[in-house]
Amino acid sequence: MISKLRDTFFGFIAKLLDAFFGCRHSHYSFPVTIRGKARRPQAASLTGTYVACLDCGKEFPYDWQEMAVITSPERHREHLAELAKHAA
Repeated sequence: MISKLRDTFFGFIAKLLDAFFGCRHSHYSFPVTIRGKARRPQAASLTGTYVACLDCGKEFPYDWQEMAVITSPERHREHLAELAKHAA
């Protein structure tokens, strides 16, 4: 119980510090597409393609049709809705 509370507290503090002093994610790698049965990073699970921040290493989903990085949760939902329309 105490360790879960401690992890939640430190997670909140880490997010708060990252918001003020964290990486701005202004330098991205070239988009990488994982094909075949290889294990995909979580960022690639949405579109199959991802980019990585060259400064901190965080991975982001990438949309090849729009040639844009998907960074916000709202864009994730919009992209999933579009994929569902095309699949139907």
